[in-house]
Order: sequence, then structure tokens, then C-alpha cells
Amino acid sequence: MKKCYTLTYFTYFLFLITVNAQISAVSFENLDYEYGTQPTNIQTNDIYDLYVSWRNTFAEPCTNGRYRIKFDTPSQSVSEGIAYGMLLSVYANDKELFDGLWLYYQDFVNANGVMNWKIDGCTTVIGNNGATDAELDAAYALIVADKRWQSTGTINYESDALSLINIIKTHEVENGTNVLKPGDAWGGSNTTNPSYLTPGYFRIFGIYANDTSFWNAVANKSYAIINANLSQNNASYNLVSDWSKADGSYSNEVSWAYDQGRSYYYDAARTPWRMATDYVWFGDAQAATYNQLCIDFVNAQGGFNEIYPGYSQAGVAINTTYKDPTFTGAYSSAAMTSTNQTFVNNGYTELKNQATTAYFGATLRAIYMFALSGNMYNALEENTLSINETSQTEFKIFPNPVLDYLNVSFKTSKKRTIVLYSINGQQLLLKRMNSLETKLDLSELNSGIYFIRIDGENYKIIKS
Repeated sequence: MKKCYTLTYFTYFLFLITVNAQISAVSFENLDYEYGTQPTNIQTNDIYDLYVSWRNTFAEPCTNGRYRIKFDTPSQSVSEGIAYGMLLSVYANDKELFDGLWLYYQDFVNANGVMNWKIDGCTTVIGNNGATDAELDAAYALIVADKRWQSTGTINYESDALSLINIIKTHEVENGTNVLKPGDAWGGSNTTNPSYLTPGYFRIFGIYANDTSFWNAVANKSYAIINANLSQNNASYNLVSDWSKADGSYSNEVSWAYDQGRSYYYDAARTPWRMATDYVWFGDAQAATYNQLCIDFVNAQGGFNEIYPGYSQAGVAINTTYKDPTFTGAYSSAAMTSTNQTFVNNGYTELKNQATTAYFGATLRAIYMFALSGNMYNALEENTLSINETSQTEFKIFPNPVLDYLNVSFKTSKKRTIVLYSINGQQLLLKRMNSLETKLDLSELNSGIYFIRIDGENYKIIKS
């Protein structure tokens, strides 16, 4: 269901502004998706606290405005982590971090225009050539940035997004087969990675770059690969392998991978989240089918609290001594296909409780919680109001943010009712008027987010 700006959805509006000097304007949309069921048990500060903690732990400044994301070895960064950081920061309205990460990415591109996958600190390439999942996440994040901040500043997000999408098409999709390669320098029909397949992104790329025929074909090929992998290996439920050939059989080029890439392990674990985005954005039937396999698997294990980090394709757990949000959160994302609200809420609760300080688990946990809370919306569908604008020109609200007095002025005079609400929907002020302007005294209110209702429309107000 699309977001309507009414009181019914106030509990989903968590436009929170940080008081941390390191973060200038963090805010969250918490939108309702076009399709699916979202958790109703997300607490007011969950996503804000999660993001600030993740940023303070993993984001590190370099020089000249660059930022990097610390890897398992904290002195190193990988392109995957930079792109994950771009996703999180753009959806958090954290332009400073987003721009810094994209500049860092560009500092280390190879001849094909993709970031070399591993960097030592802020200076030295130690792992050559690209990893396709990084390019996909970075390109989509640039589209979100273009729609959120426009492309009129120092960084032209639109131009950079279109350029990166074309680079992916040229160097990371196998020519003639529509098979996504795992990098610009290797792979294709003989080796692909199911967890890199992101049909929702591909549909967005097609619309954004006016190339829908090509990218829809890549999306459809993605499902063909996943279904072939499940069928070819008689897999249990949704348990795709980390690596495979395009025909679904095991690749012979990944002997270095865990179990030679034949298990549902730390690569494949992300697949349910990738398919979940295609469902909540587009309602795709193929995504719904895969997500239902995920839901059935969770139920067969006895619930989200019985999901362990890794399984054979036959469904045998690899390790039952600990839990990892890398796996739990992906299943929680897929759960949004379910119509069982309790089931969806249970997934969110388990994910929230599985905090970790490990780079991969902590970063994916943040991404999954963003997705569940409506903060990984389709950038081409949702048009949200910025903090300084309204959806019509009949009146102005200023200043916003406001310290003491909020001015409201109109072009025409008529009888109106202005209502101010708290973030939880509590009515705080009601004023009836028949004049061109009024001034609202907000000096006694605490700093935070409020909503003002005028002529049947609701707008967010930030109290400093």
C-alpha cells in the first residue's frame, strides 16, 4: 500500500534529526511499501539508534571529504562495504557520509570504471578489479541520491548513476546471455553468484536509463538461474548455493570458497533480501514464490529464533552454536511477503535482538532493518517532502526547522483549521482562522519532530 500522509500513519513517520555533531541531518521516511506486510512493532528510535551506532562504529574519514567503511580487518575497506554504506547513508539523509563514500569509491576505480575490491586504509589497492554486488548497490544508491537531493551540486548523481549502470551492462553482464557476472574481470555462465542477483534494481535501472528491455531480461534471467539452482541440486526450500553456473549446477571455478560454493552460506544468505526488494517494490510473482519458500523454511525450523548461520542445500545446519543477523535478517525481509502480521513482527524482533559488532553482520542487520521499516523504498515511486517544502504553493510554512515561532501564510483568505500533532499523533494545538497569516508559538515544545495539518494535508515540522 502506498504511503498516505494522514494521521493513520503517523507512527511510521520517524523523521529524526541527530544532535550528534558528526551527523548533520539524519532523517528517516518509514514509508509503506506498495506491496507486502511490514512490522508494526518498530519502536520510535530503533532505526535512528541503529544507524548512529553503525556509523560511529564503521565509518571513518580519510582526507578531502572522503569516507571509508571499516572491514573485518579494520585497516582495510572493500567495495561491497562502501556500497552498503552508500545505501544506508542515502536512505538516512546523511549526505556528508554518502558523498564521502562515493568519492572514495571513485578514487580507486580500475580501467573499466569499477572500484578495485579491496583497499588498505585510504591509499593503497590490495585487491584488484570489481565485485558486481558493490556496483549494483552503488548505482542504485546514486539513483536514490539523485531523487532525494537532486543533481545540481558538486556531484552529479544522475550522470554518475547512468555512467555506472552502463559500466555494469558493458563489463558485468555476460554479452548475449543476460547472466550477471560476479565481477568485471571474470565469471558469467560458468560462474555467477545468486546473492548478487537483484531483480528489483534491474527493473529500476531499465526505467532510469531508458533501457527496460535489456534490464528486464537480466531480471528474468536472475530468476531462471535461482530456480535452476534449486531444481538442479534438489535443494530444500529456498537454499540456493553461494556460487553456481547459470544452468544451476555447481561452478568448478570457486575452489577457494567454503564448500566450493555449494552451500547456503555467507554469500547466499543475502538472496532473500534481494528478492524481498523486488516484491515490496514491484509485487513480482517470481519474487513472491521465492519468498514463500523462505517463509516455509522458517516455519519448518520452528521460527526465526531457530535460524542458524549456514545450511547445506539439503537443509542441514552447518553451525548451531551461534546466531547471525546475516541470515536471520534476510529471512525477516522475505517475511514481508507473508500476510501474517505476527510472523512478520517476530522476524523483526529476532533481528533487532541479534546485535553484533562484526562488519558483515552489523552492516547487513542495518540494511535489513532499513528495509523492514520502510527505509529502502523504490526511489522512482516515492515522492516525499523535504523539510523545507510543501506539496502545493497555496501557503508557506517557515522557518523549518523552527526555534520558537512558526509562521504560516496563505495566498487567499478563507476559513481554515490548523492542527499540530506530536509524532505519535497526539493533538497539541488547534487554531481556527480566516486571515492570510498566523504565528504559532512552539517555544514550550521539546525539540523533535511534529506534524501540522492544513487543508487536509500533513507536513513535518522540525523543532530545534
